[in-house]
Amino acid sequence: MKGVAGRIKKLSDSIGKPVKLMEVCGTHTVAIFRHGIRDVIPKEIGLLSGPGCPVCVTPIKDVDAAIAIAGMDGCLLTTFGDMMRVPGSKQSLYHAQAEGAHITIVYSPLDALKIAHENKDRKVIFFATGFETTSPSVAGTLFEAERTGADNFYIYSAHKIVPPALKALLDSPDLEIDGFILPGHVTTIIGTQPYEFIASDYKIPSVVTGFEAEDILLSIMMLLDQIASGRAEVGIQYTRVVKKEGNPKAMSLVDKYFEPCDANWRGIGVIPGSGLKLRESAGNWDVTRIFNLELPDSEEPKACLCGQVLRGIRIPTDCRLFGKACTPEHPVGACMVSTEGSCAAYYKYSGVIRH
Repeated sequence: MKGVAGRIKKLSDSIGKPVKLMEVCGTHTVAIFRHGIRDVIPKEIGLLSGPGCPVCVTPIKDVDAAIAIAGMDGCLLTTFGDMMRVPGSKQSLYHAQAEGAHITIVYSPLDALKIAHENKDRKVIFFATGFETTSPSVAGTLFEAERTGADNFYIYSAHKIVPPALKALLDSPDLEIDGFILPGHVTTIIGTQPYEFIASDYKIPSVVTGFEAEDILLSIMMLLDQIASGRAEVGIQYTRVVKKEGNPKAMSLVDKYFEPCDANWRGIGVIPGSGLKLRESAGNWDVTRIFNLELPDSEEPKACLCGQVLRGIRIPTDCRLFGKACTPEHPVGACMVSTEGSCAAYYKYSGVIRH
């Protein structure tokens, strides 16, 4: 690893100016802190966090919709545990549950399907959040629901697609970025082709990266090598897991039940083609088809910079709420909720932050 760090230093010196790299994945944000990556790279290399935390980008309106469903007679909402404390316009799922809403934490959508089989007299709804990493498991669960005749099982889809969000960032005049550290888990599913526009249209280098310290340092070295030589490619550092073609079987399963749609990203806004909705042919699983869930849009809490943090134009410590009014125990913004959230990571490792 010392050899890689030395190579990074030489490449940084040869570039001769500050470089900003964005890690898209929230797991990378945490890994960068945990491994002390900033301590072993030149200060001229800045690392920014992007919109790679699915909890953080789930908008207030979707949280409000989930709470509304959980309060309806005969309904049971199931959700991943990290969604419980995400703020809605008035409360979180956690607070709604404490007030009597019917909410159960599950560890997989198959757990939700099992609950549906065990509670035939109730409508069981799975709050489907996450990126391309989790959507195949939801599609697989729908396949199983279809096979087993679970006609009381439903989905509320809040799935997001990563590449359109990166395009939206690149189209923003506020973002100054020299390279992307691309997500390993997502790319295991979708492959590298969906990122090719980053190099061809924007001339920005990117590297799909693993999660160990050496993985991250190697990807930084690969990015600097591209920058130093004036190249822009989609590289793969995480070759032990990621293939260019991704996982066609998983993507085919997702395509059977879902289709792209415009989606609202918390703090960012609507991004064309960045979400997944159930196809017309899978409409009998769509809870929005059986309930009127027309809810008003809500603004982010005043003074919360979560949206700007997700866009990579501010860092968590720029926010005057950080560590004061907003903490993991009492989050104001979604970025402080999940362990993958930028604000939560900065808070946990606040004693070792180096900008």
